[in-house]
Amino acid sequence: MIGRRQAIKAAAAAVGALPILDATLSEAQQGAPPRQAGAAAPAAGPRGGPWDPDLIHPRPGPWPRKLSSGELITLSALCDTIIPADEKSPSASAVGVPAWINEYVSHDSNQNALVRVRGGLAWLNLESNRRFGRPYVRLTQAERIPICDDICYLPKVRPEFQPGARFFDLVRDLVAVGFYTTREGMADLGYIGNVALPKFPEVSAEVRARLGVS
Repeated sequence: MIGRRQAIKAAAAAVGALPILDATLSEAQQGAPPRQAGAAAPAAGPRGGPWDPDLIHPRPGPWPRKLSSGELITLSALCDTIIPADEKSPSASAVGVPAWINEYVSHDSNQNALVRVRGGLAWLNLESNRRFGRPYVRLTQAERIPICDDICYLPKVRPEFQPGARFFDLVRDLVAVGFYTTREGMADLGYIGNVALPKFPEVSAEVRARLGVS
């Protein structure tokens, strides 16, 4: 089972890209309304100003988002499988992670990532239909987890699952980055940086003795 703490240890995105398949389902085909809990396509990008991943050749202003509403519905469901809501923090989709991923992969400099995400979302629906007769977004969490378990560690997946594992490596990494850089994600980690201190705390005598300073 994939735990939320495992997401932060995500491996770097694997090389290669999936072919784009003609199996990415529309909202109507998936049978999930856009505002259904756990299956909502983000209506807008992340909060704040436009962000450009290419700082050497920045692109002025925002750029068109390329994932379809159907793709975003599937992506939102996958994000919430990787980092679901718990008693401490909201789910990944609740803090806008799918919209951030859409922004990231839609940039001109990230077209390989866009191909891999689109192909992977199509693969995910094909595998879900093969196993359960329903697209991924209509599965229960208990049904989603075994699919993710089969593609969560590329070095040990079966050959037929390698395309899905390459996709999952990338998305898991993006979900972790997207979630744990939000205010909610940093609170989940217990991160207390970026807080102004009125003064530096005193260094205890014990610590000074260990460092050999008076």
